Amino acid sequence: MIQKGSIQIAVVVGLLFTVLGLKANPKMIVMKGSDTVLPIGQLLAEEYFKKHPKDSLISVTGGGSGVGITALLDGTCDIAMSSRELSSKELETAKAKGRPLMPHVIGYDGIAVIVHPENPLAQLTIPQIGTIFSGEVTNWKQLGGPDLSIVVVSRESTSGTYVYFKEAVLQQKDFHKKTLLLPATANIVNTVKNNKAAIGYVGLAYVKPGVKALKVSAGNPKRYIAPSIASVKNKSYPIARPLFLIMAGKMSEPATAFLNYIMSAEGQKILLDKSYVPVN
Repeated sequence: MIQKGSIQIAVVVGLLFTVLGLKANPKMIVMKGSDTVLPIGQLLAEEYFKKHPKDSLISVTGGGSGVGITALLDGTCDIAMSSRELSSKELETAKAKGRPLMPHVIGYDGIAVIVHPENPLAQLTIPQIGTIFSGEVTNWKQLGGPDLSIVVVSRESTSGTYVYFKEAVLQQKDFHKKTLLLPATANIVNTVKNNKAAIGYVGLAYVKPGVKALKVSAGNPKRYIAPSIASVKNKSYPIARPLFLIMAGKMSEPATAFLNYIMSAEGQKILLDKSYVPVN
């Protein structure tokens, strides 16, 4: 839901028709996908709807980048939110269906590696993080921490953040077989918040009180950088990636207008205010 009162009712109606595979209004925009993009997508939709209540109904739901892209290819959403690049398989499927995909970078995000606040470790290198998530290192004492078996927490494989993290941090190694695969980023935050032995990874916007974001170094020479808007913007933080809104085929007028709003100075400021890094 993106707003109270009559707007909320309009969105509920729009979502119901989306579930049924129908459109209540030809101007309705259905947006689905990345949980990383979800919070800012909901807020942008809310602000846009306030200014253009007669122009569009907007439905925004999560589920992961892969879920959104699949829905876009199936024609059940207008815009897919994604925190990763399109795969070659997705591009091939789009070509076969005659639905060319058009990704638009709307901003950038850093991926914070989070632990419980009582974990004494403050920094790790990317190779060290990789050995934790692949299961090569299984106890915090191996890294100078307490004698606790590490609890590894991750998003599911449909998540764009999962795909990017596996590529950038694990170097395409498999995640540890005992990794807890959770359906939403908020679940990762809550698990780490309540488990002193846990470690997870989340977008900057999800770094909340109750978890600690580690400083990260890409390697030699070791320079540990804290995840922040500034360090993502100046490219000193090593685990960062672009965020996309993806359309298929010719963009509708409502979708085009909404994208133009997101890329405007007002829309980009909303990203910045919510811990995302704007394009400009």
